Amino acid sequence: MRAIDRVVERLEGVKAHNGNFTARCPAHEDADPSLSIGEGDDGRVLLKCFAGCTAEDIVAALGLEMSDLFPEGGGGGVTPLIARAQVHTPDTTELKLVKGGRENPENVTLEAYAEYVKLPVEFLKQLGLRELHYVDQRAVKMPYLDETGEEVCVRFRISLDGKPKVKTRKNDKHRLYGLQSLGEMKKAGYAILAEGESDTQVGWHHSYPVLGVPGGTGFQSEWISELEGFEKVYAIVEPDETGEKFWQRFAVEPDLRERLFRVELRGAKDLRELHVQDPDHFEERLKEALEGARHWMDIAETEVLENSRLAWEKCASLAAEEDILERFSETLHASGVAGEENIARILYLALTSRRLDRPVSVALKGPSSGGKSYLVEQVSKHFPESAVYALTGMSEKALAYSEEPIKHRFLLLFEASGMNSDFQTYLLRSLLSEGRLRYETLEKGDKGIEARVIEREGPTGLIVTTTLARLHAENETRLISTTVTDTPEQTSQILETLADEDLVIPDREEWIALQQWIEGAAQRVTIPFSKELARLVPPVAVRLRRDFKAILNLVKAHALLHQATREHDDEGRVIATVSGDYAAVRELVADLVAEGVEASVSQVMRETVAVVGKLLAGAGADEDDEDALFATVRQVADELELDRSAAQRRLYDAASRGYLKNLESRKGRTARYRLGDPLPEDVVVLPTPRELTLCTCAPVHAGSGGYDPLPPRRLTTEEVLTIRRRVGEGMSQGTAIEAVLAKGP
Repeated sequence: MRAIDRVVERLEGVKAHNGNFTARCPAHEDADPSLSIGEGDDGRVLLKCFAGCTAEDIVAALGLEMSDLFPEGGGGGVTPLIARAQVHTPDTTELKLVKGGRENPENVTLEAYAEYVKLPVEFLKQLGLRELHYVDQRAVKMPYLDETGEEVCVRFRISLDGKPKVKTRKNDKHRLYGLQSLGEMKKAGYAILAEGESDTQVGWHHSYPVLGVPGGTGFQSEWISELEGFEKVYAIVEPDETGEKFWQRFAVEPDLRERLFRVELRGAKDLRELHVQDPDHFEERLKEALEGARHWMDIAETEVLENSRLAWEKCASLAAEEDILERFSETLHASGVAGEENIARILYLALTSRRLDRPVSVALKGPSSGGKSYLVEQVSKHFPESAVYALTGMSEKALAYSEEPIKHRFLLLFEASGMNSDFQTYLLRSLLSEGRLRYETLEKGDKGIEARVIEREGPTGLIVTTTLARLHAENETRLISTTVTDTPEQTSQILETLADEDLVIPDREEWIALQQWIEGAAQRVTIPFSKELARLVPPVAVRLRRDFKAILNLVKAHALLHQATREHDDEGRVIATVSGDYAAVRELVADLVAEGVEASVSQVMRETVAVVGKLLAGAGADEDDEDALFATVRQVADELELDRSAAQRRLYDAASRGYLKNLESRKGRTARYRLGDPLPEDVVVLPTPRELTLCTCAPVHAGSGGYDPLPPRRLTTEEVLTIRRRVGEGMSQGTAIEAVLAKGP
């Protein structure tokens, strides 16, 4: 019988055409004939599946061997890949790819591989291993089966010691090796994760529940579900850089860590080497290694404590400073950052808050070339790389699918490029609000379209820079918004700094060490005055529900930063203070919070609206004739001595809040501004440290040395608010306090 007849008689849907045949491919579900069958000049069978199935898969599905593709006594020297290529007469480039291969291909026979792993050939055959041609050499095929025993991936062992050792069949999706025995393995109660197929096969030979990971960094988060049911998961860590990456890939998975143990083999690199050294004592030595395995938590705590100790040696002096933010401002200025001290301190505190359950996120706004991104970059350089993840852009679903760790970390998103998509904005919003991301999607899997839930563990903070005056309303309420200075004076400072050729960048090592020490030090803070603070904050806007939490977390971040000079309670929590922590935070964000809830407006906005009013008054504007007179962007820019873009941004911001009206609605026409709603009177949202002290009887620093005297008793919230009102009416604080005390509680 001819070789082609042996093949054709086993196929379905065969049709003849000009001496060749087409049929339904047996290696995949084939409704329409996609397999081409031809005959070479020497009588060999030429196969080509237009769906991508390999000749090996097709032959195996037919119950044949590769030698059956050749006439009796016809040898087998032609590789399947070359045979398939001849079916459709490839061009020169394709022939080159087919025949290229490696310069010195290594023939890996099944016998040679069995000798390499010191396992019986028959045992390997039982696992589905078999020898075949791969490009221009002999190789060993190693099939990956799923829980039902269906082949879902194929890897080829093409070298015993060279690189690469293994190749994966084109278009195959990696899986864990050994899933067909998952049910039996779970009876043992534990699983062993090893790198590669040979270690896994050795484990199976000794009846150990081993699952193989294709490559040192090949483990995928979606495979964790396949490890459910195992009380313990042991990872065999090889003593090299790849071994460490292998371990870290598991250690970052929160759903795996509680069951994860690290195994190091004494005197052997991996399971194969342990077996080759002494097969008779393999089980005894592996059992000893498993009993000596270290739990992930023990390793993590040891590493954190050791890293914290080393970091403390570098940052002890800095950590003992009474005002670390003041030192930071000095360091940043010496690094070449001009002005913007308040913003830099806010950014530094926000990044420090990554260690809390709810980090404080920031939107840094300003005109193009205003130095926003530069400022964020310079501040972030004082933190370890593990603290931040900087992006200039990302695709719509990158946040969901990325495997970059984001727990207790900040995303730095420059120029709001990642917040243009509604879907991406939703992902960010969910991550910031919930402290984690849970996203369900549909994906094509081995069994068709399947549901998949993607989870990203936080908490995660966000710092975004933007030229926009206002972000999406849902995002605005989740961030503290601040704006870079756009004045000529600030520009002059920046130019002088750029011209300083003698600038010497200070060493940032102690700052990075400080943050590393904090990661291993106390992580919890208590604010003993939080209830009194809440009562003194006027409930002027719903947004305060979020802003107040951000304020508390900034106070906690400040206390964490200064924990070396703070007291700790019986539970080991850092105790935040009014005079040290709250006072510093209030000075930084009191105006921003008031502006955010529209209880006040910035001095910049007051100045801008006032200039519009001045221009209109000078021109004799008629309030009853809106179209008669107006102020232009150019006029406002000239009056404020700003460039046009900065002035335009200020005017747009004021108009978006209703304090100005743009009479021009046609796109591309010059904006025409008139006055809008009156500016609000400033409302004190955050109480002063002194007011807070009156409710808590905690001494508050007077600012010029010593402490302000305290009243003989704690005042109620209502009494403090009465004092505030009378001070606002012109009464001195001391007189107001005396009047309240005289009236009695």
